[in-house]
Amino acid sequence: MEATITKTNPLGTERVGKLMMRYAVPSIISIVVNSLYNMVDQVFIGQGVGYLGNAATNVIMPISTIMLALGFMFGDGRQLL
Repeated sequence: MEATITKTNPLGTERVGKLMMRYAVPSIISIVVNSLYNMVDQVFIGQGVGYLGNAATNVIMPISTIMLALGFMFGDGRQLL
């Protein structure tokens, strides 16, 4: 006899608080760490390169944040399959 394993979608059955801890909190922590890294990076780039280096990192920061958020969104969706 073979045992069959069925998976249910946790988004329809779990409590909202547990789902927030499972999916949102790791994403929030990583985005906060990334933002702190950017602030420290701004100080060092400002001292080493100057205002043009700060301008370049200010342009790329929103792009990297959006890419990180999209990656987590699709990564969390992949866990449900």
